[in-house]
Amino acid sequence: MSVESVLRWIEDNQEASIGRLVEWLGIPSISTDPAYRDACVKAAAWSATALEECGFAARVIPTGDPRHPGDLSQGGGHPIVLAHSPGDPSYKGPHVLFYGHYDVQPVDPIDLWESDPFDPVVRDARPGESGGRRVVARGAVDDKGQVTTFLEAMRAWKHAAGSPAAGVKMTVLLEGEEETGSVNLESFVKKHRGELSGCDVCLISDTGMLGRGKPAITYGVRGLAYTEVSLHAANQDLHSGLWGGRCPNPITELTRVLAQLHDSKRRVTLPGFYAHVKPLSKQERANWKSLKFNARAALRKIGIPPAGDVGEAGFTALEREWGRPTAEINGIVGGYTGKGAKTVIPSHASAKVSFRLVADQDPGKITRLFFKWCKDRTPPGCRWEFTDHHGGPGVTTPIDSPSMRAAARALTGASRKKPALIKSGGSIPVAGMLKAVLGIDTIFMGFGLDDDRVHSPNEKFEIECLAMGTRSHARFVHELRAL
Repeated sequence: MSVESVLRWIEDNQEASIGRLVEWLGIPSISTDPAYRDACVKAAAWSATALEECGFAARVIPTGDPRHPGDLSQGGGHPIVLAHSPGDPSYKGPHVLFYGHYDVQPVDPIDLWESDPFDPVVRDARPGESGGRRVVARGAVDDKGQVTTFLEAMRAWKHAAGSPAAGVKMTVLLEGEEETGSVNLESFVKKHRGELSGCDVCLISDTGMLGRGKPAITYGVRGLAYTEVSLHAANQDLHSGLWGGRCPNPITELTRVLAQLHDSKRRVTLPGFYAHVKPLSKQERANWKSLKFNARAALRKIGIPPAGDVGEAGFTALEREWGRPTAEINGIVGGYTGKGAKTVIPSHASAKVSFRLVADQDPGKITRLFFKWCKDRTPPGCRWEFTDHHGGPGVTTPIDSPSMRAAARALTGASRKKPALIKSGGSIPVAGMLKAVLGIDTIFMGFGLDDDRVHSPNEKFEIECLAMGTRSHARFVHELRAL
C-alpha cells in the first residue's frame, strides 16, 4: 500500500482526471436560480457516482420543503451528497469529514466571458498571463476543481492500493447551497448528527495558497453577517420636477445614511462593533510580516494604483484582511437604471450590506446592531425594511493538533516546500456551524490562486494546482495511516 504507487497513478492519469473535472464543470449547477434545479440534482448525482467509483457508499439526500424543490425562496433545497468509506478495523487514526460544495455562482455578466462558462476550455496561459495551463469555467476553482483534488486522490488510492481511502475512515459531505448561504445545511447536520458524530476533524479544500508553488494551510477564516436594507418614502414613483425639493428622495437619504458607516480613519461606526474583537498579538503580526506580502503588487493585478491601499488606520493590508472586521456595501439600487432618461423620485431604494467578522463576533448581534443604527438615523418621512439574509461566525483552528501536523507534512511532501500558516479574509460559515453542532475543528487545505477570478467571469483553476492538490490529499491519507 505504497504512497509512491498512488502518486504514480495520479501522474499517469492526469489527463483523465482533467476530463472528469471538465465533465462535472459542464453541469450548470447555479444554486440561487430555481431554473437550474435539475442541473443541481444532476451535479449532485455526478459526484455521488464519482465517490462510489472510489469505493465509498454514497447517497443523494433531498433537503428543504419537498413541495418547492430547488426554489430556496420558497423553502425548497438542493440535495446533499453523503458518503462513507468502509474503513479498516485496524485503523486507529482520526475519522475525517471532507466538506465541499457542487453549486456555483451565477455567470453574469455573460458578455465578459471569453468562452461559454459551462463549456469548459483547457488552454495554456496567454501572453501577459501568469501561470500555465488551466481550465476556464464557472466553478473551476470554487469549488468543483478543489473537490476534484480530493476525489482524484481517493480514486488513486482505490486503483493503486485496492481499498477505499487506504482504510482511513472518511465521511464526505457535498452540499448544493454554499453559494446561497447554506440555508438547509445546519438542519441537515443536526438531523444526521448520529451519523456524523464519529468524525474527529473536518477537511475543506475551498481556500487558497500564497502563490504559485507556495502551499498554505488556512487556520482561520472570518465570519459573515449579510443584510439588505430598503428605505421607503412615497407610495409611488414621483415626477422629479413636481416633487423634487418637496419630499424625501430614498436614494439620496439611503446613501446619506450609509455614508456614515465609516469614520475618517475608516473604522466602522456601529456602537459596540469592536466590543469582542481581540487585538492582534505581536507574534501573529510578526509571522504575517515575515510572509513579505506585497500589497502594491496585489493592487496592481486588479488595476488599482498604490494610493488605493486604504482601510482601517494602523493596520497593514494583510492584517486588515485576515484579522480585522469590515463593513461593505455590496450593491445599491433604486429608481430608473435603464437606458436614456426618466426623471423620477423613486418610492424606495435598497442596498446589500455585509460585515466580515473576526472570531468572537456574533453575526446575529452585529446584524441587530446595524438595523438599530439605521433606525436611529431614519430620515424624516421614511420607513425601513430590513432583511437578514445569512451569516456565520469566524473560526480559528489550533495549529498544533495531530491532524494539522499531518496535513502540513502532506503538503510538504506534495510540493517540496513547507506550507505557510495563514488566515483568510473570506468566510466559510460551515466551519463555525460544525464546531457548534459536532464539536470538531476544520483544516482548510486549499489550492486556489489570487488571480483565479473567483465569482468573476473567466474563473480558472490551473492544472498544476489541480495536480498539487491531488498529491496533497493522497499524501494526507498516507500521513493519517501513519498516525
